[in-house]
Amino acid sequence: MTAIQDRIPHNHCYGCGPDNPEGLQIKSHWDGRESVCTYIPRPEQCAGPTQYLYGGTIASIIDCHCVCTSIANYYERDGFEVGEGPPIWCVTGNLSVRYLKPIEIDKPVELRATIRECTDRKTILDCMAISEGAVAAEGEVIAIRVPETWRAGHED
Repeated sequence: MTAIQDRIPHNHCYGCGPDNPEGLQIKSHWDGRESVCTYIPRPEQCAGPTQYLYGGTIASIIDCHCVCTSIANYYERDGFEVGEGPPIWCVTGNLSVRYLKPIEIDKPVELRATIRECTDRKTILDCMAISEGAVAAEGEVIAIRVPETWRAGHED
C-alpha cells in the first residue's frame, strides 16, 4: 500500500515529504475512517534524557500525520485519488499537544488520527500517539486548505 505522503507530488516538508531525504519520512495510510502511521524514532531525536523521544519530534509527527490526513480527505471529497487532479495543499492553522507519558526512544510510535470536523476550508483532527500500548500524547490539529497559488513557482 502506497503511503499518502508518497502520492502527494512535490512534497519537500521536513516531517512528511518523501522529497526531503533529511526529513522524518512519516508514512500514513487509511484504516477505515482513521489514518494510521507507525514511526520509528532515531537516536538523535532524544530529549535531555537520551532514553526518551524529544517532545518537538512528537509534535511534528502528529502535525504532519494530521495535515496529510486532511489533504487525503480533501482529494477524496473532490472525487480524486491522492495526487491526481488539481493539487491540494493544507497548512497547519493550529497544533495543540498534550504529553501524557514519555515515549522511549527505542520504541515505535503509532499515530491514529480521526477527522472531527471538515468544511470546505478547514479540518479539525484528533490524534493519539501510542507507545507500548498506551496513549503517550494527544494532539488536535486544525488544517487549513490553501489555494493552489500558495505553491506558485515552487514546483521543483
